[in-house]
Amino acid sequence: MTSESKVDQLIRKTLEVQPDFPKQGVYFLDIFPLFHDPAVIKSITDEIVQKIKELSPKATAIVALEARGFLFAPIVAMELGIKFVPIRKTGKLPGKVENFTYQLEYGQDTVEIQSGVLKESDSVVIFDDILATGGTASAAVSLLTKLNIPCSLCLFVIELSYLTGRAKLEESLKKQSGSHSTVIHSISLISAEEIDDIPKK
Repeated sequence: MTSESKVDQLIRKTLEVQPDFPKQGVYFLDIFPLFHDPAVIKSITDEIVQKIKELSPKATAIVALEARGFLFAPIVAMELGIKFVPIRKTGKLPGKVENFTYQLEYGQDTVEIQSGVLKESDSVVIFDDILATGGTASAAVSLLTKLNIPCSLCLFVIELSYLTGRAKLEESLKKQSGSHSTVIHSISLISAEEIDDIPKK
């Protein structure tokens, strides 16, 4: 069994589902039980580091998405000796920022990054805890594309394979300029049927 398979199994055993959160009828995949055991966090963090070394060996920055992407990314950046850069919702970052506004089902939202932190010479890994509908991750790609900053890897701890996140992300990646080839990788792929097997609180 590969290290990724072992971590995948560990994630599945530790996750919990919270029914009726944030509203009635919604089943929320809760990653916070992963953080209750330091050994679990170390295993996941080590696997993230290894995947970046494998799939994006020239990475110079890890760009994490608000908010749970921040739980892993600074540790990973420290281990790899690269920059940690947050992408946040509008109004959360001080100083001059660059932004990208994207459409939601009802209305719109905006993501921002601090100006000048990343250069066109950087090789960026976009990271988040879960790839679900792909809205924020796609917006992050679009924001970096707008700034002519190449994304070499989009990396997630968990991907909900029954949702449209990967397809949406692939569409955004097609708009990158140049001949950049970007890998999308998730450590744990969870189907709709497998969600039913995760313990409910």
